[in-house]
Amino acid sequence: PVTDIKRKKSKILTKSEIDRFLSSADDKEFLMIKVGLILGIAGACQTDELVNLTVDDIEDVGSSLIVKIPNTKTKIPRIFVVTDVENMLELFRKYLSLRPPHVKYKRLFLYYKAGKCSSQPVGKNTMGKIPSVVASYLKLPDVACYTGHCLRRSYYWQMLVWISRQ
Repeated sequence: PVTDIKRKKSKILTKSEIDRFLSSADDKEFLMIKVGLILGIAGACQTDELVNLTVDDIEDVGSSLIVKIPNTKTKIPRIFVVTDVENMLELFRKYLSLRPPHVKYKRLFLYYKAGKCSSQPVGKNTMGKIPSVVASYLKLPDVACYTGHCLRRSYYWQMLVWISRQ
């Protein structure tokens, strides 16, 4: 029996890496990834929470987005706010405007390619690959270590850095 198995923790994305991706990656190819990254890190979301997020769960109040996560692993609904830092709201609004009018379901994330959304919803595996896509774009080492859990870990790490600077 193998007893010396060490589990690797998902790597995190730093604020500068996130900012670099958001500002340099082409929206035509990476817009859905950018929106998933923003919402995932801002809300410390799990992959399932992002997959199940609907357009009705997000309220655009002009200067910010109020995001409700009704179905969480702990069964306790959560709310978080995304403010307009680094043009995050503009990216969200741009992505939402590309939503085809004939889509019958409310899931927020739809398959995105070449600047267009289709009516096909994004699944858990695609959503879980967002951090590795970002790491690959930024040419970071160990791309496979940037898993879906990276979004939650990056949120907590950012909060620890922010708190330590106060």
